[in-house]
Amino acid sequence: MKKTKMLSIAAVIAVSVGAISLFFGDKIKMLYISLNSFKDKNLAHTFQHTPEIQPTKKISKGANTFQFQKEVNGSLPDSFTFEEKSYSVKEFLEDTKTLGFLVIQDDVIKFEEYYMGGDENTLFSSNSMGKSFVSALMGIAISEGYVNSVEDPIGNYIPEFVGTELKDIPIKACLQMASGINFDEDHDMSGFSIRTLMGTPAMKVIARYGKKEEPYTYRRYLSINTEILGEIITNATGCSLAQYMEEKLWKKIDVGHDAYWTLSNGKELAMGGLSVSLRDYARFARLYLHNGNYNGEQILPKEWVQDSMDVSKEYSKPGANFDAYNAIGYGYQWWVPEGNEGEFLAIGVYGQWIYVNPTEQVIIVRTSADPNFMEKGYELKNVEFFRAIVKGIK
Repeated sequence: MKKTKMLSIAAVIAVSVGAISLFFGDKIKMLYISLNSFKDKNLAHTFQHTPEIQPTKKISKGANTFQFQKEVNGSLPDSFTFEEKSYSVKEFLEDTKTLGFLVIQDDVIKFEEYYMGGDENTLFSSNSMGKSFVSALMGIAISEGYVNSVEDPIGNYIPEFVGTELKDIPIKACLQMASGINFDEDHDMSGFSIRTLMGTPAMKVIARYGKKEEPYTYRRYLSINTEILGEIITNATGCSLAQYMEEKLWKKIDVGHDAYWTLSNGKELAMGGLSVSLRDYARFARLYLHNGNYNGEQILPKEWVQDSMDVSKEYSKPGANFDAYNAIGYGYQWWVPEGNEGEFLAIGVYGQWIYVNPTEQVIIVRTSADPNFMEKGYELKNVEFFRAIVKGIK
């Protein structure tokens, strides 16, 4: 959602709070708090304190913690190049309002720095990086037989879609952001968010949109696709997303901290509501770096990890559709840039990043409060920044 739209909604809500609070009480108050949290001046605080601001569900860690080694006096390259222009690494981190920056190679922390009050214990908002976690949970649900196949129609798992145009859309099309649902991320998200926060179940809202085109025709980035995936996991397993993640993922990969999942209308916000420490984001990425295996246990099927990075279809390739969201390829809720090193990323608005380079065994996590995340070339510029870090870490 574009920030100008969010602020305009906030203004309307501010005027209306007194008139309608008698009818909606805490819900309208929470809506106002949510919108106010995304004002530029509040972003850094919001992204480091979400569980204190929003209702959340706890995801408990296990008894053990996998420890990365830490290298003393690691350093970064001085500069990187994008579109034939040189940029200072230090200034780039400052200009993009970086909150935390972590570089790991071969399980060794090469660089770790926190800004604006955070530290290694701070839980940073995932925003849409959370989509990649939902993808992992879907892979686990399929491996355990709760969901039969990515080819299954979503109507098999979501009663609200029975009898609608959406019922026959394959799960895979939602994973790849190619569902064809008649929804616009920039123009429709505010209305969707308000309706759900005011109490209408998300699937009932989504069912009204219908189809714009047949699945796999185009890739169009729609966060409601991930909401659908979350609903399928919940309905199929009988567990909430937080419960399933705790049992099947968080307690298995030996994370260092509990995580929290933001709730919307009483349910986990699948499209991007996690709060996780930087090192735990890296521990999650490490699972993918090792093809879904941790300490000899295949937590995610190897084939799922590989399929998640497949961008061979025309609609999945980098640059597909000439759309601003499509400069980088898109797999199963993971971004895949052009290149020959097998890189992949989880990306969230306002500058949240997990970057993985399997060839060099590098994981980079960067969280930010960057209000300029909609600038042209933003994603590609950051990819080049990460590549320079990989080449220049000492």
